[in-house]
Amino acid sequence: MTGVDETVISSSYQSEKFDFEAAKTMHTKSDKEVNDNPIDQVRLTVPITDDPTLPVLTFRTWVLGMLSCFVLAFLNQFFSYRRLPLYISSVSAQIVVLPIGKLMAATLPTRKFRIPATKWSFSMNPGPFNMKEHVLITIFAGTGANSLYAVGIITIVKAFYYRPIHPLAAFLLSMTTQMLGYGWAGLFRKFLVDSPYMWWPSNLVQVSLFRALHEEEKRRKGGLTRLQFFFIVLVTSFSYYIVPNYFFPSITALSFICWIYKDSVTMQQIGSGQLGLGVGSFAFDWATAASFLGSPLATPGFAIINVMVGFIAVAYIILPVAYWTNSFEAKKFPILSSHVFSYDGKPYNVSRILDSKTFSFDQEAYDNYSKVHLSIFFVFTYGLSFATLAATLTHVALFYGRSIWRQTRDMLRNQYNDIHTRIMKQNYSVVPQWWFYIVLFVVVVLSMIACEGFGRQLQLPYWGIILSMGLAFIFTLPIGIITATTNLQPGLNVITELIIGYLYPGKPLANVAFKTYGTVSVSQAIMFLSDFKLGHYMKIPPKSMFMVQLVGTVISSVVYFGTAWWLLTTVEHICHPSLLPEGSPWTCPGDDIFYNASIIWGVVGPLRMFGRLGLYVKMNYFFLIGALAPVPVWALSHMFPKQKWISLINMPVLFGSSGAMLQAGAVTYWCWGVLGIIFNFYVYRKFRGWWARHNYVLSAALDAGVAFSAILVYATLQLHDINGIKWWGLELDDHCPLAHCPTAPGVVVDGCPVFS
Repeated sequence: MTGVDETVISSSYQSEKFDFEAAKTMHTKSDKEVNDNPIDQVRLTVPITDDPTLPVLTFRTWVLGMLSCFVLAFLNQFFSYRRLPLYISSVSAQIVVLPIGKLMAATLPTRKFRIPATKWSFSMNPGPFNMKEHVLITIFAGTGANSLYAVGIITIVKAFYYRPIHPLAAFLLSMTTQMLGYGWAGLFRKFLVDSPYMWWPSNLVQVSLFRALHEEEKRRKGGLTRLQFFFIVLVTSFSYYIVPNYFFPSITALSFICWIYKDSVTMQQIGSGQLGLGVGSFAFDWATAASFLGSPLATPGFAIINVMVGFIAVAYIILPVAYWTNSFEAKKFPILSSHVFSYDGKPYNVSRILDSKTFSFDQEAYDNYSKVHLSIFFVFTYGLSFATLAATLTHVALFYGRSIWRQTRDMLRNQYNDIHTRIMKQNYSVVPQWWFYIVLFVVVVLSMIACEGFGRQLQLPYWGIILSMGLAFIFTLPIGIITATTNLQPGLNVITELIIGYLYPGKPLANVAFKTYGTVSVSQAIMFLSDFKLGHYMKIPPKSMFMVQLVGTVISSVVYFGTAWWLLTTVEHICHPSLLPEGSPWTCPGDDIFYNASIIWGVVGPLRMFGRLGLYVKMNYFFLIGALAPVPVWALSHMFPKQKWISLINMPVLFGSSGAMLQAGAVTYWCWGVLGIIFNFYVYRKFRGWWARHNYVLSAALDAGVAFSAILVYATLQLHDINGIKWWGLELDDHCPLAHCPTAPGVVVDGCPVFS
């Protein structure tokens, strides 16, 4: 296990891995023993008290919640098109609304207002601003902070393919893809919310922050309360982030090997933290560590070890061997790139293989031009994605099959006995199942209209929507279990692209629409379930949670779509850096990857990429590898039950560990891994009391400080084209200009040496 002390892993095993023996004896223990939660981190973080008399869906909740949702949706979509995309999480709103809520409680009138023609009445000020209102407002904000994946389709249609799309079809696509996940959330909430073993680690950050902001805490002599600690870290993070964000952006990736070997392509490929293997690369920036992989402080220790082992195996064993043995003609292309290339190493001109009249694949033009080639890392990224999906099903079946059956039985008998589930069942009524079914039915009908109507501009037939729903139904539970126990979420984007690419080839928009319906409905279901678990921990009435999520999703979908449509129709040459004025920020970095994926899977199709007509057919063996990989781990864990660390080996996480490297770069993995190991192994073991009080609060404060600082700098300086002093460190780059160069003889690329 990469040199990590087995006793360290074993000590965290009982709290981070499903405890099978505890599950077997749960119902036979005394009341005292079951009067809490079986997960150690949850016991240390989540209170076991509740006051059901607190007002929840108040005037303050609706006003601040909808406002937070609107603002975060607008800002996140606005920033997503820019060269430096900025993600503003719900933590920012969580901090800002607290003083506003307390101000409203102190100033608004307390008298009741009657709604005309009804028996209903409400008060603008039902009493002190309470924690449950705060939680619901944050859930509202979270729906606004959750990006709208379908906007990528609208962007590539208008900005990359230069095709028309009816605004109503685009809006229905945006709305329905966000809301389809409600159905799956309703089906699986018993397994993924009520079960105490599905503990959703990321929610503990929010719980810690809510408690720090609301609970009165007496400061120990010489110490700090959690709230004081939070604000000290917040101010420090806020003040420091102006350095990597404004004065010294290069500090986000320091690649010393590139500075030493300025003229060596090979050494820059090895040393670049953004475009290479990242040997010796690191950063002094919290955003680098937490932006792509999530907070390392909130990720369980065993998951961090799995990710780092998988990353090291891919980046420093598989990738170098494949590249320097020239597998798949790897040396003709960059070692790390998400773009597509022609046979001679040039960027692929997709317009040459698309019929302009039918907007579909032209086989003759393709035969006369070139097959699509990928960078060697991009090739293995897809192969490992195949393995991840297969391993997820096998892993969940082997390690969680019995517990799923047991949970099904307990669900039918209502026998979950942890304290939080008992409180929720005692104090609040559950959301009726038919609420979810109605939403699901309406969304499916609107999805059919979006895809089959408007001249079928989206190219996806009705059976494609039904098939995508079937995939979502199959994968929501296993992906939910992985996410709820590891804080890492496998995606369905590759398998959905693969399936529709075989069944309906040559249709790029059908491919991305099918992928969006299949992938986003699962990710949305996971988000809804995670929010329900947060409400479960904070004792929020489930019906109130449902209402807030539903209304917030509608509002955020409207705002995301409106913002995107406004920018796409008003910013000339958006997403095309070569056509934009110098210094223009509208470069759409994320949509570029989405566009290239539509070429690979939609235009050319998997048959010509990974099938018998393609260059990468060997990648299909990864399906078999992934399906079989969890078997020996499961067998060894049963053969040697005392070796608890064996059960910590999570093959889906191992296979999927390097998936974010194309966007994040190797430098992110090293920063994330080092911080995660320090806090979730060393600090967790040596300073358990400090970890319980401050670890998640520290994570939230660092996130909030970065977000507030970035917003302030952008609004006051960068928005007005006032940038830092021009010098070497002002570039958002690790100064490895040769890292993207090919090394095959005779390949000519601008800015790169030509090898003989």
